[in-house]
Amino acid sequence: MQELEQLCHGLRAVVFDFDGVILESGHIKTEAFLELFADWPEHREAVLAFHLANLGVSRYVKFRYVVEALWQRPYTPQDEAALGAAFEGLVLDKVLRCPFVPGAAETLAAIQGRLPAFVASGTPQAELDFIVTRRDLRGSFQEVWGTPCTKPDILGDIVARYGWQPDEVLMVGDGLSDYQAAQAVGTRFLARLTPEQQAEWDKLDVVGVDDLRGLAQVVGVDTAVAIR
Repeated sequence: MQELEQLCHGLRAVVFDFDGVILESGHIKTEAFLELFADWPEHREAVLAFHLANLGVSRYVKFRYVVEALWQRPYTPQDEAALGAAFEGLVLDKVLRCPFVPGAAETLAAIQGRLPAFVASGTPQAELDFIVTRRDLRGSFQEVWGTPCTKPDILGDIVARYGWQPDEVLMVGDGLSDYQAAQAVGTRFLARLTPEQQAEWDKLDVVGVDDLRGLAQVVGVDTAVAIR
């Protein structure tokens, strides 16, 4: 808890990944990738490995990898449209019904009116907007950003437009793409720990939490600057 308190001291804003950080939907996306390419069992392990190594990265990057690296043919606009529609069909209803990450709703409530909260997600923008609205989360966030924007660009843009120093902003994520974005921009980083990524977090020696219940306690009290 002391590490978490130190990490959150003097924050001006918090940027959250969405799947696996706000909603308990990370496993939904993982299962969907495996189901989407289930007719190619010989590629199952490669699909899973690439997905887990790129959590939070646009699904279209992963589709291109499967088509070009595994199927070994050119990736076409028709591939992108068909795979994108099929993937959305596999995940959307489940994401709309899945629970919050423990402590996520409490964290958002704790910082309401105290710190601005943002979303930087790998989910396509239109789909993300739909989910945020349907889950009644629009009022919890100052801004909600998905792909095609990249996470480093989203973080950098937020810091620049609001005039904050990078180390006054905390990025909360469950994937290496979140950590890499924080490193690229210079923000603080908090990992939501999951078994799939534990070995990577151990190597990086990041501050991590199993869920957001501790964060809810810390940011509700130790926030130096309220929204102005």
